[in-house]
Amino acid sequence: MESRPNLFNFAFVNRALAIVTLLAMISIFSVTTSQEAQAQTFSILHYFTGGLDGENPYAGVTVARSGVLYGTTGGGGANSVGTVFKLTQANSGWVVSPLYEFPGGNAALPLGGVAIGPSGALYGTTFGNGVGTFGTVFELTPPPTICSAIRCYWDEQGLHTFSGISDGSGPQTENLAFDSSGNIYGTTGGGGMYDSGVTFELTRSGGGYTASILHNFGNGTDGRNPLAGIVFDAMGNMYGTTNRGGSGFPQECNGSCGTVYQLMPSSNGWVENVLVNFDGTNGDDPYGNVIVDRSQNLYGTAAGGGPNGGGVVFKLTNLAGGFTYSVLYSFSSCGSRGGLAMDAAGNFYGVCYSGGAQQDGWIFELTNCSQTCTAVDLHDFSGSDGMSPYGGPVLDASGNLYGTTFAGGTGCSQGCGVVWELAGVAAPR
Repeated sequence: MESRPNLFNFAFVNRALAIVTLLAMISIFSVTTSQEAQAQTFSILHYFTGGLDGENPYAGVTVARSGVLYGTTGGGGANSVGTVFKLTQANSGWVVSPLYEFPGGNAALPLGGVAIGPSGALYGTTFGNGVGTFGTVFELTPPPTICSAIRCYWDEQGLHTFSGISDGSGPQTENLAFDSSGNIYGTTGGGGMYDSGVTFELTRSGGGYTASILHNFGNGTDGRNPLAGIVFDAMGNMYGTTNRGGSGFPQECNGSCGTVYQLMPSSNGWVENVLVNFDGTNGDDPYGNVIVDRSQNLYGTAAGGGPNGGGVVFKLTNLAGGFTYSVLYSFSSCGSRGGLAMDAAGNFYGVCYSGGAQQDGWIFELTNCSQTCTAVDLHDFSGSDGMSPYGGPVLDASGNLYGTTFAGGTGCSQGCGVVWELAGVAAPR
């Protein structure tokens, strides 16, 4: 039987540390504050209680065109192994609705967020919770008839159950991706031919999906353990990060520091190119997705390393014949585990898992990024308003920024996390 990758333990060590830190440092600061720098308004949309609404979200939220927010929690629900939830604005507040509570086994611990598919259904992954469970890809669809109950659960369909070595295990994808035909793409952090993760595709076949492996990680220095998903550029190439692997082997990374990779379609399948080998000096330990701008440049974060040792925001400039790597900003205390949001003016938004005034994490904006960027501290978490933000933030069409924290809040005694909003961050688009 396949040995279980260390990613599961690593994620829940983070969880334990966050809860212990919360109990030691939770404060009594106000939940709603006004940011002096640019007059944005920070507010809590929901405090997770550890009940049917869930607890401890790893991923950020997804914003629908209607303004509804969708997300997942890594714990809580009727079976204590995670939920999918919806947040809907009602008058001056927000109402949370549990959409699905995972039963356990393979269908447990959704560490990634949900993506809205072409038909409006929600798609995501579960990690699995125990020996011999390797995770799933799932679909959620609204009930076929109008529901008048207080809680209206959606219908779940398992699209694929991972089996370990042959097709990967333990997906931690931030969000799945789709091509123009509705095929689904993602990654697993473990399993595959070299037990170091895979990139997979689910192709429509009859009434279901057929899984295929596009790349097995861990063969030499091509990268290992992709914890983020993939994004497409305008030419149909895929990009992502691996948390480990590559050709950088400094001591501070306990081996190798991770990569940014490209997968290009060819007549013989997909060809991988390693675009960046992290080596500590230029960053290390990337977790989150990269994003692509209109010029096909790539942007992302690394949780550690860089000139100031606390992680970096990086850019890969798309030039004829390849990409050029540069550090846009180097943190002294951040540990960013999520990806970035970018507004129409070219400003970036992200979250730091640690640091800030209370060392509970903070929200940043990067401006004036022609060569390097200027950082603006938009909010410092203080425990009662959340702590340890894990997933990346997202902007809506009105310029409001949304995200989650893994822990903190006042919704349960152990700090079950929150959903937050920073209103008026960017110009409407």
